[in-house]
Amino acid sequence: MCTERARSLETVVGVAQPEYLRIAHELRRRISSGEFRAGDRLPTLPELSEAYAVSETTMRNALAQLRNEGLIETRARAGTLVRATPPVHRMAADRYRNEPGAPSTPYTRDQGIGWSEYRLDKRFERLDATPELAALFECEVGERLLARHFVFHDNDNPTQMSTSYVRWSDVEGTPVADPIHEPWPGGTRAQMSSLGIRVTRITESFTSGMPTEREAKTLRIGSGVPVLRYTRRHLADNGRIVEVAYPIVRRGDTTVVDFVINLED
Repeated sequence: MCTERARSLETVVGVAQPEYLRIAHELRRRISSGEFRAGDRLPTLPELSEAYAVSETTMRNALAQLRNEGLIETRARAGTLVRATPPVHRMAADRYRNEPGAPSTPYTRDQGIGWSEYRLDKRFERLDATPELAALFECEVGERLLARHFVFHDNDNPTQMSTSYVRWSDVEGTPVADPIHEPWPGGTRAQMSSLGIRVTRITESFTSGMPTEREAKTLRIGSGVPVLRYTRRHLADNGRIVEVAYPIVRRGDTTVVDFVINLED
């Protein structure tokens, strides 16, 4: 039976692979097929090792592979559990438009959640613009900025992190500089409006990659789960850059960015 399973794994993969990768592939298939569902406890390490006729070290490596991919998690006294697959969230091109009605931000609209389901961890600090930030702001190196470090929670689940920079000369002595007012209904655009700054343009630049250790820990994802990173800039009606978010980070496997391109006026 175990020999037949090993042969089937070789057939599925098609090329020779380390034993732990072949086993990880099979367990991944069993999870995706629904044989193991979210919240299910996997067999114990000795049971899995016996079922696949491999050493416990090989089985640990296979489970570590799935853990890095965010498919399973191990809890004290609970064993190894299948993790729930997060829902896919679509980031619409018009999410920065102000909407009447209940309080919201681009993030809550991205997530499709209400204000009561939204929580924001925040830390503010003043600093001088580095050459990299000065290039993004198109300002002088050393200009005083306010850095606002955010972790965004959807029903206590951290799904996004960012550092948003604004010019200290714009926000000094105003409610925007006080973290007690975050989260701010309407987001950055509404904040700028409260300062008499009319934002008429927003730019975003996207990249992707594997998470840093800090990103994986903050977003509670495996080190093998890719992330989407993007830089956002708010521009005033006079062309002046008034805010830079660098970077905004979300898990990439459950984020879809939608663009609408009108070819006719």
